Amino acid sequence: MRYFGSSILGNLFCLSLNVFIIVIMQWSTDRCQAAADAPGTLEGNLIESERQTLRKDLEDLQVELLTLRQKLNLPEDHWADAQVYLKAVQWELDLEPQIDAPSLELVRSALTRARERIEQLRSGQVSWGQAKGRIARGFVSSVDGSTQPYGLIIPPSYDPQMPIRLDIVLHGSDGARAKGIGELKFLHRFDASEANDPSIPDQDFIEVHPMGRLGENAYRFEGETDVDEAVAAVCRNYSIDRNRIVLRGSSLGGVGTWQLGLKRPDRYAALGPSAGPVDTIEFANSPWPHFVRLEPITPWQQTMLHLVDAIDYTANAGMVPTVAAMGDQDPYYSSHLLMQRAFEREGVPFEELVDRGAGHSITARVFQQQLRQIGEHATKGINRSPPHVRFVTWTLKFSRCHWLEIMGLAAHYQRAEVDANLANDGSVEIQVPVNVTRIALYPPALRSPSTSLTIGGKTVALPPNRITNTMIPVVVESQDGEWVCCRESDDALKSRKRPGLQGPIDDAFATRFLCVRGTGTAWNPAVGAWSEANLRRFSDEWRRHYRGFLPIKDDCDVTDDDLATSNLILFGDPGSNPWIARLLPQLPAEWSQDKIGFNGHEYPSDHHALQLIYPSPWSGPRDRYVVLNSGHTYHDAELRFSYMVFPRLGDWAITRVNAPDPQETSAGNDKGAITIEAVKDTVLDSGFFNEEWDLP
Repeated sequence: MRYFGSSILGNLFCLSLNVFIIVIMQWSTDRCQAAADAPGTLEGNLIESERQTLRKDLEDLQVELLTLRQKLNLPEDHWADAQVYLKAVQWELDLEPQIDAPSLELVRSALTRARERIEQLRSGQVSWGQAKGRIARGFVSSVDGSTQPYGLIIPPSYDPQMPIRLDIVLHGSDGARAKGIGELKFLHRFDASEANDPSIPDQDFIEVHPMGRLGENAYRFEGETDVDEAVAAVCRNYSIDRNRIVLRGSSLGGVGTWQLGLKRPDRYAALGPSAGPVDTIEFANSPWPHFVRLEPITPWQQTMLHLVDAIDYTANAGMVPTVAAMGDQDPYYSSHLLMQRAFEREGVPFEELVDRGAGHSITARVFQQQLRQIGEHATKGINRSPPHVRFVTWTLKFSRCHWLEIMGLAAHYQRAEVDANLANDGSVEIQVPVNVTRIALYPPALRSPSTSLTIGGKTVALPPNRITNTMIPVVVESQDGEWVCCRESDDALKSRKRPGLQGPIDDAFATRFLCVRGTGTAWNPAVGAWSEANLRRFSDEWRRHYRGFLPIKDDCDVTDDDLATSNLILFGDPGSNPWIARLLPQLPAEWSQDKIGFNGHEYPSDHHALQLIYPSPWSGPRDRYVVLNSGHTYHDAELRFSYMVFPRLGDWAITRVNAPDPQETSAGNDKGAITIEAVKDTVLDSGFFNEEWDLP
């Protein structure tokens, strides 16, 4: 098994302590030697002897913390609370070739805080767990096993015996982005003295500030997962009223609030977006001179905007109270007007606060008014059994609203809508669904043998012996124009797109995944070299933009547990990677040494490759993906601006490849990036599988 970088990620890959110590010492030696061979730093920056001293301190603390974790069987959250500081230092030392005095102070402060927390863990006295004020904590990500930080603001009056409201506050754009200093700066915002902080207002809610993988990912895919996991960590460690969880944020945080809140409206008691654009095209045409205008986009990329643009989900604001604020001099104010018109079209009242004369930052007065109005909604809490659900989606990735879930679509990325009423006795009446083929109804719907279900005015026959006292949903499906009750375990469902298994390619990186490197001989050298370069680029970008080491194994090291628990990202061709060869019979494709046959066309396989996402045939009853030859479909050039972060491919693509040029580096790499050869390719065609995971 091999990894790009350190292997200290929470024993998720079951490395022994001895192996870890050998690896990290070798890593430290190699990195120090590489730095020693580099040109000298500028005057006023960290000199190499100081860097090596810091690396030695970091290495010692890493080993000490891991030893302590195994010896005392530390809770994972407590281990992560110390590890986030060490990881932040490692990123700074690795990715910043020159470290100035302010950055050096952050490094030393982080090492001090890590040392303090390690000593407290050793003594069993975790003071930060009971502290009030600003606190920095961490969790272990299920996506890649990395530790990710989050910030907390705990009010002085917080009582662990009394469940309290939780506000998720999404941060704005950070200039640090892919640079090493990003996490240190984030931690510093919450690294107050671990005693009561008198500057913290005695508000009636806890604030959690997820890092969201830090960069410009706009809280999409693994960025959304990071938010969810930060909230889960807070709920494990504090007494949270889960019916009073609020989502709010400004600027980039406003973008995240609109999209996460409207796509999953049953999760929040209220939304508070501020200065947050809501669609890609309008955002891209903002008058800020530093913005990069979108090039003409392909038809499949245009389709992908329905996955990311919050404005397409406006109707769901009828399910979650929303208080939107924006200054009328904000360059993005046209986005506010777009949302205003969208609310009107959907027949949803628009609760807005227009800050007259304010620019991209609203005034304190308007912000306090927004908090007051949000508080009024949050006090009421989430009604988990609303009598009326009207839910709109464009993809099964966002499929559920309270007691109703859309389980099947006639066509992905076209508007789908269900409007349903729940009677007091649990009976359900649904208007004619739009672009929906399968619906699941959860308690309290249809919980009694006497309840009824009507769809489009027609009564749906329900099994007389159906189970009504469990959380098993009643599932109905449209067959030949009639709605009928069916079993959730129908074999037909296994071959269909369904929630959590619907694509596109980028969705594979929102949950646990494993990259599998082919170790055999590629059928064609150009394709083999392209695939290797693609994997190296993915590793580099994941390290910088997503703040983790890319999980990678050689094809011969993949285990049964990997097959069952991870999305497998396969790199190579059927000659170099046996897992691709095993997958081929399952695919609607042909790939030989001479040609690739796909979608009615043939391509010479000496300089073409197939990229796609597909249900894994090896994961058993769990839903997992398999992906061919692709990391994220957006790269450095797109990750500079949040509005550029949308899938550049659909479910599949035919790509013409050229052998990478070792003399060239990937375009757009930030300072401190690992030097890799440019990936040269041209997408000839891309598109989407139908609802049966087949070609149209």
